[in-house]
Amino acid sequence: MQLIEAVKARKSIRGYKPDPVARDILAQIIDVARWAPSGSNTQPWEFFILGGEVLEKVKDALQHRFLAGVEPNPDFPVVSSPPEIYRERRVALVSALYPLLGFSREDRERRREWYLKMMRAFDAPNVILVVTEADAGDPWALFNIGAVTQTIALVALEFGLGTCIEGALVQYPDAVREVIGIPRSKKLVIGIAIGYPDWDLPVNQFRSSREPLEKLVTWCGL
Repeated sequence: MQLIEAVKARKSIRGYKPDPVARDILAQIIDVARWAPSGSNTQPWEFFILGGEVLEKVKDALQHRFLAGVEPNPDFPVVSSPPEIYRERRVALVSALYPLLGFSREDRERRREWYLKMMRAFDAPNVILVVTEADAGDPWALFNIGAVTQTIALVALEFGLGTCIEGALVQYPDAVREVIGIPRSKKLVIGIAIGYPDWDLPVNQFRSSREPLEKLVTWCGL
């Protein structure tokens, strides 16, 4: 797959076949992705790759805390009130997505069920957790981790795989640490669901929109 084609083809996959991804394929993906750029070549990332019973235990632990009403405490809190323009785009996304799933934004119970699916990585057979040193969580380090995360998502396409980059998978970092033994000296940044897409699911036909070029670019001196 050519690079431009891959960038345009990548999208969030929200339903997977049960077939696990072979360890050697996951290793190849990370081996390529580690060449992503980072400021001063700091490479502020490490990867925990989950599957099998370990992943099921992580999913169960996240679900348990969510259903118990435990307040999320991610290592890197999300801005609760983004600028209005960003909020509008998020509302537009869910307003288009939820009808495909058979419910509306006003249906709180179904939205809650959908969030549980997110917590369970949309039934993906594997998950990649990206972590960084606890003292490296500055905005520049997180920018670098964004670069390697995007690279993973693009490289995965070469192997016929789909991904979904998920903040939900790191909402309860202590629960994840308890299961897989991530030391407290490392912070969880993001989770990536990865597997073979189930293309029979209508939700996997969904593609989010993008703003037009003229709305995003200011030309200076050109």
